[in-house]
Amino acid sequence: MRFMLCFSIKTENNSMAVSFIPYYLILSFFSAISITQASSGMIGVNYGRIANNLPSPVNVVNLMKSQGINRVKIYDTDNNVLTALASSGIKVVVALPNELLSSAASDQSFADKWVRHNIRKHFPATAIEAIAVGNEVFVDPQNTTPYLVSAMKNIHNSLVKYNLDKPIKISSPIALSALANSYPPSSGSFKPDLVEPVIKPMLDLLRKTSSYLMVNAYPFFAYSGNADKISLDYALFRENAGTIDSGNGLRYNSLFDAQLDAVYAAMSAVGFNDVKVMVTETGWPSAGDKNEIGASESNASAYNRGLVKRVLSGNGTPLRPKDPLNVFLFALFNENQKPGPTSERNYGLFYPNEGRVYDVPFATATSTPVKKDQVPVAHEGQTWCVSNGDAAKEKLQAALDYACGEGGADCRPIQPGATCYHPKTLEAHASFAFNSYYQKNARRVGTCYFGGTAHVVTQHPRYGKCKFPTEH
Repeated sequence: MRFMLCFSIKTENNSMAVSFIPYYLILSFFSAISITQASSGMIGVNYGRIANNLPSPVNVVNLMKSQGINRVKIYDTDNNVLTALASSGIKVVVALPNELLSSAASDQSFADKWVRHNIRKHFPATAIEAIAVGNEVFVDPQNTTPYLVSAMKNIHNSLVKYNLDKPIKISSPIALSALANSYPPSSGSFKPDLVEPVIKPMLDLLRKTSSYLMVNAYPFFAYSGNADKISLDYALFRENAGTIDSGNGLRYNSLFDAQLDAVYAAMSAVGFNDVKVMVTETGWPSAGDKNEIGASESNASAYNRGLVKRVLSGNGTPLRPKDPLNVFLFALFNENQKPGPTSERNYGLFYPNEGRVYDVPFATATSTPVKKDQVPVAHEGQTWCVSNGDAAKEKLQAALDYACGEGGADCRPIQPGATCYHPKTLEAHASFAFNSYYQKNARRVGTCYFGGTAHVVTQHPRYGKCKFPTEH
């Protein structure tokens, strides 16, 4: 018998040791998919910053743009981050931290000031689309739950005051630990002590403001704590026998779907079956402690591969088949200062040096309609990839080594005696290798990055008598 236990007590304040590898080539995690909210679903990413070794916000925005990421969620309203995101084309979900809930709930003028200084100041240059009022408040050890709904109402009132309530939604991410029942999904219900004081008034506010319930869902926690009862294939979106919900006869082939439908069932049970859901966090750690069953690089890769494929299929859950899935992956980086078990520091898709933690090839996936004669994920016209002249020598050499090695670039022309050996400079050799890889990969967006050591040009590069190919 397979159980679909659904619980998550992970918070952004719980916290992540980073191992570095010389993996400077950034294969395009998101380059082949336009991360948009469309009929086929939406994929975004969480940008947490509980670390002391992350790239600057400007470099992070460049990384996201190079990967085609156009939706991001952050955990505050940091001025440097929001300024870096201005005019980037990236939509942003910001947050009012838990420690400000009491002030926002008790004082409308505080909420007005917060919105004025943190939202209106940046909008619309920075495309803020939602405010997460608190994060997993029900498990906050500071007991901020009593302030949540009042804080949400006051922040919304402030948005109305400044004519920002139409483009910017408010909500609050809940953990699955808010559920009293989750198996089978059709029996999903909220904890009784939360229903009247907070769940119903919060859902009523979301309904009135045409917003959605933010949910943080981690199949990893359910699997790791019940590996003897839950199939790993079921948790990782792999082929499996599935399970039938005894309450409504629906078949489930993934734990993620089961968790979401338990939330939908819980909302229906309290009279809110018309409120939509956005998954504001989900992910799988690439490393963990010995007792964290299932935490591994291969499983993290499999989970994210399966999740992206699942979301971009355009299908909803068995209980809500017509509602596309809207999901933010956790997280952009490994964060080395997050406390807690090893897994907390290893949810990142990227290392702080901007190298990929593992490969998730999305080359065949697209979330927008594609005409047969279009390749929207490639740079148009004749373009080449060359090295950045101001890149650090060590970083450039590591990127060159990767391109000529695992990357599979044709580096024979830059060997001694070959046509492109001269000029014998690191910049020239790296440019040839980078361009070889770029052309080999059909000039797809994101394949000319190499940890920030390369960029695309539209003028044919010249290094001595060396000719750079325009196709592979």
